[in-house]
Amino acid sequence: MTKEMDFAPLDHVVYPTHGVGQVISIEEQEISGMSLTLYVVDFAHEKMTLRVPVKQAKNVGMRALSTPKKMKSALDTLKGRARIKRTMWSRRAQEYEAKINSGDPVQIAEVVRDLHRSDDQPDQSYSERQIYEAALARLSRELAVVEQIEADAATEKVQKVLKVA
Repeated sequence: MTKEMDFAPLDHVVYPTHGVGQVISIEEQEISGMSLTLYVVDFAHEKMTLRVPVKQAKNVGMRALSTPKKMKSALDTLKGRARIKRTMWSRRAQEYEAKINSGDPVQIAEVVRDLHRSDDQPDQSYSERQIYEAALARLSRELAVVEQIEADAATEKVQKVLKVA
């Protein structure tokens, strides 16, 4: 593996806008007369394969999985008080989407924490629920791979932390 290639086949990676994927191969392709080395990343949960130029991987935000310490920090974030700004929903929705697409588990955990509703709270709007579920799924998938557990078990773990908080 060369110095510029940070990932090898079978490595799990996080692509900010798609979440956790697995590098299935590294291939050479000729595009517009230029030879490019590409990571081929499979996102099983989205039924999608993405080809990312090796030289652009860092620029697009592709990164290795979070450390267990970082995931613990994300779970600790869930225990905090929800911080809901008094701005219009459309503005908050944009901020939540930006946090989810950042790929940072702590920021994603903030979205989950802020949009979580316990049984005694009023229901969420459709768009709130969509954003909450997207953030919950993204956080759970990374937690599952980091802790080597099933995705459902990771989701249950996140929801358990939210209930305790």
